[in-house]
Amino acid sequence: MITFVSIESYYPVYINICLFLVLFTMLHTRVMPMNDRKNLSFINISGLLLLAFLILYIGLRPIHAIFGDTVNYYVTYTNYQIGLPIKNAEDYGWHVFMKALAPYMSIHIFFTIVSFIYIFPLYKISITYFKGYWYYAFVMFVVSFSFWTYGVNGIRNGAACSLFLWGLCYEKKKLVMGLFFVFALLFHKTLFLPILAYLATYFYNNPKFFFKGWLLCIPLSLVLGGLWISLFTSLGFADDRLSGYLSGSSEEGTFSATGFRWDFLFYSAFAVFAGWYFVIKRNFSDVVYNRLLNTYLICNGFWILVIRANFSNRFAYLSWFMMAIVIIYPLMKKEFFKNQHGIVGNIILAYFSFTYLMFYLYYN
Repeated sequence: MITFVSIESYYPVYINICLFLVLFTMLHTRVMPMNDRKNLSFINISGLLLLAFLILYIGLRPIHAIFGDTVNYYVTYTNYQIGLPIKNAEDYGWHVFMKALAPYMSIHIFFTIVSFIYIFPLYKISITYFKGYWYYAFVMFVVSFSFWTYGVNGIRNGAACSLFLWGLCYEKKKLVMGLFFVFALLFHKTLFLPILAYLATYFYNNPKFFFKGWLLCIPLSLVLGGLWISLFTSLGFADDRLSGYLSGSSEEGTFSATGFRWDFLFYSAFAVFAGWYFVIKRNFSDVVYNRLLNTYLICNGFWILVIRANFSNRFAYLSWFMMAIVIIYPLMKKEFFKNQHGIVGNIILAYFSFTYLMFYLYYN
């Protein structure tokens, strides 16, 4: 367990290390080409150090209520350590995973393994898609607004979404991809939504259609928001917990305000605008990117429909975990600008600025 960082400073240490890294990265993008040997050395060494640091820093965090559901997972894990059985657990696969490790590993080793499951796939998908330039996508992932929360609070959901991303690395090995999708579902059944959305893109993968659908969700939610919540609740949408998220009362850990969240719609629109700009405005054509973009649009559109629900943050994350790669992908695959390396640095800074300012201005 890490004890040399105070509880109150734990998140500020992370976010200010990210600030330093983002600013240093932006400096590199201004002074040298992307394919420069010095730049490649910097991004690969920095990226691997960041990967190792985050896995250990998040995994070895203290057990404290400041980390949200960390305490609840600790209680459940210690119950399994003393031999208590699994009782009527949602996401049975997750509890089998916990119970299998409980007799052999301490809680901090367990959290470190979960941290690896959460963070390593972000590296894996980045290096699979972008090879030697994986660092830029990985940094985008780890400075995302929702990254920290789903590493220390909603860790089951975060791990499940990362398993989904890990599965995407095996586009040409459908059986392996399917196994990762199954593991993701076993960890958290809410992954039913992005998995179905992704599979739908194999039948229809035209971004123009899904852009229109995403835009249509905004007036439909404004006018008929309560109807969509009631409809999806009555349908059950995959399991009882999903219905509970829609109809349950607010509690600590949900959005700090309910209603139509224009601020978070604005945040969601970052990826939508990026997709529109590259695909429609700049005619970027890539089947894999279209699938990622359309999956995001479907999942985020669903969240917009139920945006007034007290637990709508649970549904927002089912699209937000893909934002980083939706934004950065085209820039890693094709040259759009004369000084594209500098543009990449500016985008990373702008994307991180939302996370940084939300913490220091909004939440404080």
